[in-house]
Amino acid sequence: MYTVQMEKECGCFKKSEYTNNVTFETQQDAYKYATTVAELMNEEFCGTHNFSAHRGDGDYFLITVAINPEAVGITPHVSCDVGCSATDKWSLESNIKSDK
Repeated sequence: MYTVQMEKECGCFKKSEYTNNVTFETQQDAYKYATTVAELMNEEFCGTHNFSAHRGDGDYFLITVAINPEAVGITPHVSCDVGCSATDKWSLESNIKSDK
């Protein structure tokens, strides 16, 4: 038997139709359920948390819960290890235009 566990039950989870500690006969079914539920929770819930599915050390999968930085007012910033001056969220290309 394989179990899918929630790391922490947030308010949205408690109000939802999802349940904690769901068991499956096969590893594949547990994996499919964990990844699908994590994706659905990311789409359906309030957005304060991000959910992701991970394989545990035993016969279980864990759906982890993390604070969504944008939901609490933290704007992500991409930093570049090679010294470019990009400040946008989607590119590491330099903002400096060539004089050519």
